[in-house]
Amino acid sequence: MAARISREHCGAYTVITEAGERSAEVSGLFRHTVQARSDFPAVGDWVVLKQVPDARSTCVIHAVLPRLSTFIRKGSGRTPEEQVVAANIDTAFLVSGLDHNFNPRRIERYITLAYESGATPVILLNKSDCATDLDGVLHETESIADGIPVLLASATQRSGLDEVWGFLKPGTTGVLLGSSGVGKSSLINALLGTETLRTAAVRESDSRGRHTTSSRHLIPLPNGSVLIDTPGMRELQLMAGEATVNRVFDEIAEWAGSCRFNDCAHTGEPGCAVQAALATGELCRERYESYLRQRKEIRHHQIESDIHMKIAEQKRWKTIHKSMRFHIKYRKDP
Repeated sequence: MAARISREHCGAYTVITEAGERSAEVSGLFRHTVQARSDFPAVGDWVVLKQVPDARSTCVIHAVLPRLSTFIRKGSGRTPEEQVVAANIDTAFLVSGLDHNFNPRRIERYITLAYESGATPVILLNKSDCATDLDGVLHETESIADGIPVLLASATQRSGLDEVWGFLKPGTTGVLLGSSGVGKSSLINALLGTETLRTAAVRESDSRGRHTTSSRHLIPLPNGSVLIDTPGMRELQLMAGEATVNRVFDEIAEWAGSCRFNDCAHTGEPGCAVQAALATGELCRERYESYLRQRKEIRHHQIESDIHMKIAEQKRWKTIHKSMRFHIKYRKDP
C-alpha cells in the first residue's frame, strides 16, 4: 500500500496510512541496494510499504515513489553528501522575522533553494508587529523578490493568516523554511488555532532563537492541506546549478548577456556589462556580491562532488580488480 512519511529520526519513520499513523522502517533489501543518503525516505515522500495487521508492529518500506519536488541542501561538515530537507512540496514559505532577524541576503539563498527544488516560493515576513519601518522592509524585500509573492504576518497577533491560507489549498503541501527564531512553529500553532507545537522566546539582543523544532515533521491542517515544519538551519549550503542562480539574479544575468566575453566572470574583465551597471549604480553592490558568493559556493561544491565521485569510482574498481584476482587465483589452485 502507499503511505506518506510524516517524520524521520535516525532511520526510524512515522508514516500516514489510510488507517492512521504507523511506525515503519526500510527493508533490508532497500537498505543494501540504495547507494546515496538522499535516496532514503524523507519527510513528504510517498512510499510503498507492507502493512502488518498488528497495529503495534512496524511496517516495512520497500520503495520510494518518484518525487515531484525535492529540497536538497549540502550536509553539514566537509562531505558533499546531499541531504533531503523535504519532498513533494507545492509551496515553500521562506520565513523571515521582522524583529532583528531580517536579512535580504539570506532570503536570496532560500529563493535559490526553492527554485532548485521545483516548488513555488512565497516570502513570508513574520512578526510584522515588531517592525519599526514596515514600508521600507517591504520595499527592500520586493526589490529582490522579482514577482515572488511577499506576505506580512504576525503569529502572535494572528494577523495575515488569511493570505497564508490562500496558498494552502486542500490536497496541497507547504513547507516552512527559515532560521531559528523566525516563528515557524508559532505560525503553525496560529494556523491550527491551538498550541500544538512547543515554542520558545528569542534573545532580545539579536532575536536568535533556540531549536524548539528538532526534526522535520508533516502536520495535517483542518482544510485538507498539509504543512511541513523544519528545524532552523544554522548552515545553509546550497546544492544548485548556475541556471538557478541566474534565475534568482535575473537582472545580473541579463546584463551578463552584453559582456564582451562569453566566459566573463564579472570581476574586472574588460567590456564587462555587469561592472558597468555596478559603476552607474543600476546594480546594487550588496546584491552583486551575493550573486558572486552563490556562484563561487556552487562551483566549489561541484568540484568537490566531482573529486569525491572520482575517488569512490576508483575504490569501486579497485575492489572489482581485487575480487577478480582472487577468483582467478582460486580457479588455478588445485
